[in-house]
Amino acid sequence: MAGSIQRFETQGGMSRFEPMRGIGNMFDMFDLMRPARVFEAESLRIDVNETDQAYLVKAEMPGIKKEDIKVSINGDEVTISGERDSQEERREGNVVCRERYQGRQYRSFTLPQSVDEEKATATCHDGVLELNLPKKAGSGAKQLTIL
Repeated sequence: MAGSIQRFETQGGMSRFEPMRGIGNMFDMFDLMRPARVFEAESLRIDVNETDQAYLVKAEMPGIKKEDIKVSINGDEVTISGERDSQEERREGNVVCRERYQGRQYRSFTLPQSVDEEKATATCHDGVLELNLPKKAGSGAKQLTIL
């Protein structure tokens, strides 16, 4: 067949030998056998919005009762913590896979302006902590005039 050209696909499934093709699946199998992981502090997800009067913070804290959540304010530093008791869920049989977090969640962050601790409020609905943190009057940055 002179002049006949056939296309060779290098990306096809069986077009080339791939000795490492299924190695990722092998490691996924061992991942199921690891002990339960403690929820890492940096995994606490927050959103912070700013208005002229306040900072509005939302933090995802699923599975943590509102009485187990603590919020502390020290000037412009805010700390949120909570703990989910791993002992509350007892099941029969052996654990095959555990991906849900257990243990303590913790997050501390600094805001650009001090918070009025007396007027701050916190609510928790459906695993979302909402903070309303009013700005402290007169604690904003001051622009100096150079003489």
